[in-house]
Amino acid sequence: MKFHLFKGIRILFLAVFSLMMIYPLYWLITSAFKTNKEFFARPHSFPTNFSFENFTRAWEVADLGTAIVNSTIVTITATALTVFLGALTGYVLSRFMFKLKAFLMVFFLLGMLIPIHSTLVPLFTMMDQIGLLDTYWALILPYTAFELPIAIFLTVAYMSSIPKELEEAAVIDGNGYWGIFFRIMLPLSVPALSTVAILSFLRYWNEFVFALVFINDSTLKTLPLSLSIFSDGFSTDYALTMAAMTIAVIPTIVMYLIFQEQIMKGMVAGSVKG
Repeated sequence: MKFHLFKGIRILFLAVFSLMMIYPLYWLITSAFKTNKEFFARPHSFPTNFSFENFTRAWEVADLGTAIVNSTIVTITATALTVFLGALTGYVLSRFMFKLKAFLMVFFLLGMLIPIHSTLVPLFTMMDQIGLLDTYWALILPYTAFELPIAIFLTVAYMSSIPKELEEAAVIDGNGYWGIFFRIMLPLSVPALSTVAILSFLRYWNEFVFALVFINDSTLKTLPLSLSIFSDGFSTDYALTMAAMTIAVIPTIVMYLIFQEQIMKGMVAGSVKG
């Protein structure tokens, strides 16, 4: 009886927690179909009439097509660099013994303690001096640099759990270090790399402050910058904002649904040896 009672309480708790997590997404999507008048009069109710006018207007006013292209270029490039450099560094730190290895590991992990936005002024000055302002690289390079510590941390933890006998077998088959990395370590590290990819993707896709400071060219503005056009110092067009945010959140949901199983595997990677 106690077991069934505990199981019932656990299921109830998980159900309530799931509803709490889903409700903001439900509220966002339903609000996107309302007018501003209905949004304020009935903020938590289902829309009386479904209209796609908010989506079409938001797409045109904020030029979401261009913003999505820019965000896609920046996010995919930065994510690819983060995954590759994180995997390469994680491979070296997890499989090789050399002097200063402990120092390098601590050095990379200390990167997670740096307040990112405290670097805006020196980064802006540096970007201005080397002529990278108002380019994709003004976002790609800082994004990659600040995400590498967590990428290295996850990949080192996962690769350390891979049996070294696999490397020995690969060496017998004639593989060098690069062959072992690309043919053995990368395929076996897919769960950890998927976790790195989705965390990086979410951070890059939704990042606002760096894009606001480093990008002034309207043709290069990313999605978060385009969303801010619906709000000024006096009022906010909530109907168009909700519609634009609904469009913006779709790629993140799709990414998570595709990689959710790999994310769960990657987050527990290295917790158990053997």
